[in-house]
Amino acid sequence: MSHAAVLEPGKSLPGSRRWVASARAAFTEQALLARLLGAQAPGGVLAWLLPVVIAVLGGVLRFVRLGEPGSLVFDETYYVKDAYSLLRSGYEREWPEEANDSFNAGDPSVILPTADYVVHPPLGKWMIAGGLLLFGPGNPFGWRFSAALVGTLSILLLAFVAGRLLGSPVLGAAAGLLLAVDGHHLVHSRTSLLDIFLMFWLLLAFAALLLDREQGRRRLARRLAAAAGGTGSPPSAAHLRFGPWLGLRPWRIAAGICLGLALGTKWSALPYIAAFGLLTVAWDLGARRVAGIRRWASGAVLKDGLQAFASIVPLAALTYLVTWSGWFASRDAYDRQWAAANPSAQWDWVPPALRSLAEYHRSAYTFHQGLATDHPYEAHAGLWLILARPTSFFYEKPAGCGAEACSQAVTVLGNPLIWWSSALALLILLAVWIRSRDWRAAAVLVGAAAGYLPWFLYPERTMFYFYAVAFEPFLILALVYCLGLVLGGPSDTLRRRRVGVLLVGAFLAAAVLVSAYFLPIWTADVIPYEQWRQRMWFPRWI
Repeated sequence: MSHAAVLEPGKSLPGSRRWVASARAAFTEQALLARLLGAQAPGGVLAWLLPVVIAVLGGVLRFVRLGEPGSLVFDETYYVKDAYSLLRSGYEREWPEEANDSFNAGDPSVILPTADYVVHPPLGKWMIAGGLLLFGPGNPFGWRFSAALVGTLSILLLAFVAGRLLGSPVLGAAAGLLLAVDGHHLVHSRTSLLDIFLMFWLLLAFAALLLDREQGRRRLARRLAAAAGGTGSPPSAAHLRFGPWLGLRPWRIAAGICLGLALGTKWSALPYIAAFGLLTVAWDLGARRVAGIRRWASGAVLKDGLQAFASIVPLAALTYLVTWSGWFASRDAYDRQWAAANPSAQWDWVPPALRSLAEYHRSAYTFHQGLATDHPYEAHAGLWLILARPTSFFYEKPAGCGAEACSQAVTVLGNPLIWWSSALALLILLAVWIRSRDWRAAAVLVGAAAGYLPWFLYPERTMFYFYAVAFEPFLILALVYCLGLVLGGPSDTLRRRRVGVLLVGAFLAAAVLVSAYFLPIWTADVIPYEQWRQRMWFPRWI
């Protein structure tokens, strides 16, 4: 029997044994849905009200004092100025030395006419450009507006995903709350780097695949029941050999587009295209097996897998090319005329613009492969989950805090309680999956692994902890899954559930208090130096 979505992870509903129907009623739509989907998450106002409230809280943390610091910080020096360049020309242009001083002062006119060589796709910078368009290039609030908006929306999105995945609006709200108050996500939401946009599109793709899983199983139940003639008896052998074709899958198509947009933000989305594609096919394999299809593996490959490939891989690739529209439309972008300057009898059948873009990508890939320069805040991927080396985006010693020495910092440091607990939760999920093959545990592990494990393939490459925001939602999902285990299920005693509620409530309250303690070093508050130093718990945090 499949591990259906229930109200709490690892628990079943009273009477769950009744999901096994008699042979004479096994193929009614109701019986099929019970096997394929199990108990569904309760809907109603609460399922939407809690996530909205949490998202509003997260929005306040992200938008208040968003213009501080009033200067470009860390890699904003590249992406914000590139965003302005895209608005002006449709492609990235070069800037003179000391251009930051002019840009910070509200004078971007110092931009040079020559094209610049950049190594990241343009979509994230186009998204940053939206804030510049709304508020002007001289407004630090405008520089970071898009990041704050996407960060806030991702809180709402994660709450929806967690509620849908785990079958509980309360656990969904808990996931949104943990993401809302975590410093790693908060700093990214208040700084215009590309990673927050990458995270958003990946999470949106996962949400679309969750909806596709439900929609596909509902269609399978409906079509098998129709093939049975409404009697509940098994359909004919022909119908059960491979099972029905389920038609076009719009949510899967949406996922392919989202993955293409993620790839158009950063190439580190590439493993997710493979991982999510295999995940959605695995879900279809399980659906056909549980439904009673005799050749369920062949049926899933022929009737679901090929369409899944077409909906995700080519569509993601096409969407990715669309994100380069500004480059295609220009004449002077970097390498735009490379094909004209480098004719090739072997490759002349390829459109010149695509040949030029291919050369650009070859060069950028070589750059990424050889990126091994020393940096004071570099951190190998093995150090990320334990917060061994946070990234300092900004640090100054201004006056005005009432102490002899003051500090103003923007530090990419996750809430230690959340991150250390999430690292432990991943191990628990792995054990749960090995023991019970819970599809939800597998889905969360796949999402975390696709964003995390590929970094171990490049041990010599310069890496930073802040890259981890791309898969942070899956760390939160792992943690909330474990909180669901602590809560218990309907089959537990009232005393057991009360203890679970107290423990989970205490954990969430502690997480909020820890975040309140670290908030000043996430949001560039001016505080006494001693208070900043107290928050640097380990020497490698400085």
